[in-house]
Amino acid sequence: MNANPVLLQKKYARIIEKFARKKNISIDESLDFFYHSFTYELMSKGISDMHCMSDEYLIEDLEREYSGEYVNRKAI
Repeated sequence: MNANPVLLQKKYARIIEKFARKKNISIDESLDFFYHSFTYELMSKGISDMHCMSDEYLIEDLEREYSGEYVNRKAI
């Protein structure tokens, strides 16, 4: 499934902002982390319809990555 690019960009922005608030980091840090994350890679490629998941689910996924829980994930 392909997501509308504008809606996807808005989703990215929401996730980046909420993640920054939750982890108490700057928007720039959150932005950098998000765009280098495995979560973003899955979302941007439409794999497993990750872009259809709720913002909260995706933020939890980012938190697991941020904590190092997903160190062994491989790039797709």
